Amino acid sequence: MGTDTAAAKRAVDASTMAEAFRLTAAERETETAVRTLDGATEWTWGELREKVDALAAGLHGLGLRKGDSIALLLGNRPEFHLADLAAVMVGATPFSIYMTYAPNQIAYVVGDAEARILITEPAFLDNVAKAREELPDLEHVIVVEGEGNDDVKTLAEVMEAGDESFDADASVSEIGPGDVLTLIYTSGTTGPPKGVQLAHKNLLAAVRGIEELIELPKDGKVVSWLPNAHIAERCAHHYIPVVYGLQVVTIPDPRKVMEALPQVHPSWFFAVPRIWEKLKAGLETMLASQPDEQRAPVEQAIAAALQKVRLEQAGEEVPEELAAAVAQADERIFSGLRTMLGLDQVVAINVGAAPTPVEVLEFFHAIGLPLAELWGMSETCGAGTCNPPERIKLGTVGPPAPGVEIRLDTDGEVLVKSDVVMIGYRNLPDKTAEAMTEDGWLRTGDIGEFDDDGY
Repeated sequence: MGTDTAAAKRAVDASTMAEAFRLTAAERETETAVRTLDGATEWTWGELREKVDALAAGLHGLGLRKGDSIALLLGNRPEFHLADLAAVMVGATPFSIYMTYAPNQIAYVVGDAEARILITEPAFLDNVAKAREELPDLEHVIVVEGEGNDDVKTLAEVMEAGDESFDADASVSEIGPGDVLTLIYTSGTTGPPKGVQLAHKNLLAAVRGIEELIELPKDGKVVSWLPNAHIAERCAHHYIPVVYGLQVVTIPDPRKVMEALPQVHPSWFFAVPRIWEKLKAGLETMLASQPDEQRAPVEQAIAAALQKVRLEQAGEEVPEELAAAVAQADERIFSGLRTMLGLDQVVAINVGAAPTPVEVLEFFHAIGLPLAELWGMSETCGAGTCNPPERIKLGTVGPPAPGVEIRLDTDGEVLVKSDVVMIGYRNLPDKTAEAMTEDGWLRTGDIGEFDDDGY
């Protein structure tokens, strides 16, 4: 596909994620697509497309076909993006397995998805070998690095032995918006995990909604550090970058994400409440260790900024004197704190997956980081409600996200209708039927209420 066509059609308007990837790769051929934090691996969009096409041909040669599932048991590394997109080019359905899964759990999801191919890394080979004893239909295990053997192929071998008759562009043209793009296995807190089937149209709808909320910079960056099996990681640090051409920086150890931020300066950062609590505690500990003459002005500045945040949240007027004092503090103190944290270039920062203490939200707002809560679930591609960056209401998860309708059932259960809603649970027609109302609304199982502003 030439760049002229690519320029005419934006990736965000593509009908499938496969087409979106090809449009982005054509438009941003020489820009970095994915790299490791240490820079040891760095691929441009053009290089990524070449590798993706080579692996897609290799997987096709192993018998992967449109509509088949393929399992990925990988940490946050460039090869995850390569493997996932290669499967998507074939029209197959890649899904991720939690790295913490025991062999019996791996066997359960691989069996349920009927995957005949699994791609992993050396650290998980023992668990995969044990799981394989229960998986007679798992034909191929591929390891992304290290040595292969009679039972395990290497990624390089598969890419070199590609099916020469495979044409990626022709394959992509056969994929439809209603085809299943990925499976997200729920955590299985209420019985065995359920495979949430998300189609291309579902995830594209979720990703398009972002554009109405935040303007992602053309040279934007995100940090990939959450489990690939979770919808938050999948959407925020894989599909959104594919559609908007953001650079993905992979962090292999999630415990080191806070150390990574100042090296990356991401444009958008999403984390669970625990991470924001740790960041706040870290800053407070650092501040407490300062001598009085340095600590006192910072504490005063934070106190004034908190007062301003609380007045704004209450819809009350902020006295000019207070506004001026906080503006001065922002310039002299808070801007330095933001740079130190590595969050000086964010256009939006979000928190979700659990309620966040209001004092944590207030603290970040005070230092000029408007942290916004959102709510979503695997069944809605992680989309649902979101505080718009310019109108954040603390203690709420925001109004319905763009393209999402929400109503409350008689008992307060949150019901969702939108193109982001899954096409159903895999192999579980009864559970799918239970999850939907007769007129097509998804029952979320969460209870909610709206305030006067529709948040």
